[in-house]
Amino acid sequence: MLFRALNDMKLRTKLFLSFIVVVFIPVLVVGILLTNELRNMALGNATDQTLTNVQRVKARTAELMNVAIDSAYRLANDERLGAVATRKYENIYDLVQAYRDYTDFKENRRLYKEVSNIRFYMDNPTLLDNWEFVQPEQAIVQSAWYQKALNSTNGMISWYYLEDDRDHKKYLSLVRKVNFPEQGSNGVLSINLNMEMLNSILSQESFETMIVDDSNTIVAANRSGMVGKTMADVDFQKDVIMEQGGSFDAYVDGNESRVLIEPIMPQSSMNALRIISVFSIASIVKDANRINVLALMVISASLVLAIILIYAVATILSKRMLRLSKHISKVATGNLDIALKIDGKDEIGQLSRQFNAMVASINGLVAEVQESNRQKNLLESKQNEIKLKMMASQINPHFLFNALESIRMKAHLKGEKEISQVVRLLGKLMRRNIEIGTGMTKLSSEIDIVRCYLDIQKFRYEDRLQYSLLIDPRAGDTNIPPLIIQPLVENAVIHGLENKTEGGIVYVKAEMDGNLIRVDVFDNGEGMSADKIAQLTTSMNETEDDENNRIGLRNVHLRLQLTFGSEHGLVFKSEPGVGTHITFTIPLGGEFHV
Repeated sequence: MLFRALNDMKLRTKLFLSFIVVVFIPVLVVGILLTNELRNMALGNATDQTLTNVQRVKARTAELMNVAIDSAYRLANDERLGAVATRKYENIYDLVQAYRDYTDFKENRRLYKEVSNIRFYMDNPTLLDNWEFVQPEQAIVQSAWYQKALNSTNGMISWYYLEDDRDHKKYLSLVRKVNFPEQGSNGVLSINLNMEMLNSILSQESFETMIVDDSNTIVAANRSGMVGKTMADVDFQKDVIMEQGGSFDAYVDGNESRVLIEPIMPQSSMNALRIISVFSIASIVKDANRINVLALMVISASLVLAIILIYAVATILSKRMLRLSKHISKVATGNLDIALKIDGKDEIGQLSRQFNAMVASINGLVAEVQESNRQKNLLESKQNEIKLKMMASQINPHFLFNALESIRMKAHLKGEKEISQVVRLLGKLMRRNIEIGTGMTKLSSEIDIVRCYLDIQKFRYEDRLQYSLLIDPRAGDTNIPPLIIQPLVENAVIHGLENKTEGGIVYVKAEMDGNLIRVDVFDNGEGMSADKIAQLTTSMNETEDDENNRIGLRNVHLRLQLTFGSEHGLVFKSEPGVGTHITFTIPLGGEFHV
């Protein structure tokens, strides 16, 4: 069914359908696959790069935080800190002297640029605030971070985004409880990280990156205006805000984005930070989209050009084939006087040349058939001419035969055997002539007629006429048209010997010559000049016989050619006073030419 539908389609439709199936659909599928693959590769590369960046940020941030952790550990285990913080001072001088002698906080800030400030909160009424040792106010004591630090297990640390009372700026701060077992008291140590260093770590990243504490407060970011805000203040997809780690596709600021979350959980920490890196998918696939648009433009231009070319080729092919179809239709109606002109050496051009050759061949065959019919009609006309001339002499043939038979019997009874024989031959000759139709006869039968005719003429001319018949027995069964040899013999007797006083001789010879039978008729009569032979040859090709009541040489010549071919006509050779030689050939077996 499908093949039948395809066969019923026009050539132009087939070409377009083939283009769609073979070119358009594969190109479209490959384009979609390559576009998706390029987009996925871009996203994958960006994700890998972001993950690498996040790991680098995590490592550098962890180094920064570990400095604070190490400092906190050393300070928490320093007995001098306990001695200064738990002592009950009697006067201001002793307190100032103690503060002056304890330089560990200053030394830490000097040695470690990662540390911005160190504060120690201690409930000791004899202490004065010097920005390092702080007597906690009621608000601080009641704060969540302070209470959590006091209730924590010894050695555990926490990270908070706290405001420093000195400069009123917020810092990512390490907070831990410091126990003084001997004195039965404790304090809270707070170490502020260098926020410039922390922000410088993030500023080197190409994608939006931020550090968020466990209360979803942004403590550092490489985008201005973000620090200090909470994740709830940012247009961030809600279900991603609480994720602790992983890669997520989410909408950030209304843009489709990919979010990478990596937790930072330093050793001995009770809470963790999160590094959140965000990149817009549109910005990542921008180059890929640009390449895709460029590729789409190139592919579209190529497809449009291909469609135009296919349309042009299909139009050219259709027009050429339509011209061929119209000419074939004209030939089908019988119009053979046309010639198709289609340029090109392709299959259609070859078909046009073959069509012209076919039409020429048909014209040739038609001409041959017409010529063959003409020759057949002419042959039948010549055969009918013989029959008509024979019929002209048929005045009650039975009466003539009976009369001749009566004459022959009376001559025989009176002893006139020669007359009786001549009358018998004359009757036989007349009977054979009357019985001749338009068909073929055997060469042997034709020779019998020739013999009867020569015997009758010999009776007439007596010793003035001699004849000789030399016939190859193998040629006797060959078919030839009737009355072919007899008119030649008659012409030799009448025109060659009749006016010759001393008489002459007639030779009739039929012999094998390869695949032909050669028939020769000789006489040693008066002969003809070259001009007369030329005139005779011309008359046989152009004029009708003008002899009355006999079969002319032209009739014999034309019937031989019409029956066996143009090369089988009569050939004349003659010299005045020497004689005339007429010859012709017929194929062995007497095959018809037409």
